[in-house]
Amino acid sequence: MGKNLAGKTAFIVAILVVFCFGIVGIPHGGLKQSITDRIKLGLDLKGGTHLVLEVHVAEAVGSATDRDVARLEADLTKAGIVGATVGKTDPANPQKIVVSGIPAGKLSDARTVLQGNDYASYQIATTSDGSFALTMTQTAIRDLETRTLDTSIETIRERIDKLGVSEPTIQKYGLGENQILVELPGIDNPAEVEDVIQSTAKLAIHAVVGGPFATDADALQANAGGIPADAMLLKGSGAAGAAEQVWLLKRASEVEGTDFRDAQPSQDQNGRPNITFTLTTEAGDRFYKYTDEHKGTGSMAIVLDNKVREVAGIQSAIRDRGEITGGFTKEQASDLSLMLRTGALPASISYLETRTVGPSLGAASIRQGVYAAVAGMLAVMLFMLVYYRGAGINADLALMLNLLILLGFMGYTGSTLTLPGIAGVILTIGMGVDSNVLIFERIREELRAGKTAAAAVQQGFAHAWVTIIDTHVTTIVSAAILFLFGTGPVRGFAVTLTFGLLANLFTAVFVSRVIFDSILQKKERGAALSI
Repeated sequence: MGKNLAGKTAFIVAILVVFCFGIVGIPHGGLKQSITDRIKLGLDLKGGTHLVLEVHVAEAVGSATDRDVARLEADLTKAGIVGATVGKTDPANPQKIVVSGIPAGKLSDARTVLQGNDYASYQIATTSDGSFALTMTQTAIRDLETRTLDTSIETIRERIDKLGVSEPTIQKYGLGENQILVELPGIDNPAEVEDVIQSTAKLAIHAVVGGPFATDADALQANAGGIPADAMLLKGSGAAGAAEQVWLLKRASEVEGTDFRDAQPSQDQNGRPNITFTLTTEAGDRFYKYTDEHKGTGSMAIVLDNKVREVAGIQSAIRDRGEITGGFTKEQASDLSLMLRTGALPASISYLETRTVGPSLGAASIRQGVYAAVAGMLAVMLFMLVYYRGAGINADLALMLNLLILLGFMGYTGSTLTLPGIAGVILTIGMGVDSNVLIFERIREELRAGKTAAAAVQQGFAHAWVTIIDTHVTTIVSAAILFLFGTGPVRGFAVTLTFGLLANLFTAVFVSRVIFDSILQKKERGAALSI
């Protein structure tokens, strides 16, 4: 038994050393600095910026159908169907495309094109006048909206990461509301963050259909009082320093933000800041086809934030490299190139909530949380010493090791400690004591039944084990639900509580048993146990 006990003791010491290293790492700049470098503080403790964003996912649906309109026109022409009109006739239903004007002899060919795999996400219906109505299915819309939200989260995360923010929280917020929660500890300038995220600006290149016009009224007059269904009016300067004008652009973009593979800030031939970009292979092929067909005759508009930033004539075919100018400052060119490198948002966003948490509030929370944890732990340790006498020392040692393992885990994993996380630590202390109480009371029962100290300890741990597992598993399941459906601070509470409970199983059952065995080994056979 002595050899076995020595091995278990060595294992506990090794665990102690490993998790102590997790807390302090390689000490530098003092013990306090080493601990704060390893255990990150959350927004509510460190201070920072809290944002709630809403993604306008309906725009992604509209953009997808705009592209399908352009693709459908090309597919019908390729099938020899000339004269058909393809467009979205109902602004209130951007998911609906109408194909009309198909020659009677070509209806079968048109149906074959529409039933191809490229349009499998649409329900196809035939109207009384021989037209086809394509309506995107609800399943396809939900999938597109989900992808839009997920892509927006990843895009924002990449941009925030490139800004060097430590331990940001960027995740879905609410239930089905297309909202994103952004929490940035240590960042006290929300305007700067908003500039970076908001400039995630949807950037696209559109074919110019007409213009420029001085006003919207002039544009309408030049187009017989109406705008074609496949076109739109946008305002902008069209060149650096020029006055704002109105342009008639093709609604479907030739290239948009998600097509950019790389972008870097640069300078034009006059030394003014601009942006050089590289397109993906697929987008480059598509852009080459468009510019080759319209070189010398057409022009294109670079649209950023629904503003025409630059209009340029197409002098030659462009495949995958180009430049964007438009009166940028050096900072604007740098920010925009960052956004294009990390991918454009698939839809625009708006801010529902912007809040700054000051570091003084965080300092007060830490101070009060530490006071609460220390006071609670001291009270519990004192109770165990008074009520269980010598065995109380056993429980207190296991309790301190439990806390050390939990903090070491947070240091190793880079977990963020939040105020709810501190609550999780305190709750873990309570759960740890609860396990010891179950074991100690069972040992007392065995002693009252006349068993020896060694037998009572063995039976006490054996019988209490099932109850301890039951209480811990149910609590861990509850914590898992909090983690799955909660937001940042609530997740922090769930993580702290879960690992604290797992650590408690180790300390309350294994460590406490080793301490009892060590005490019993030194006692004479039949000697009383202080419990």
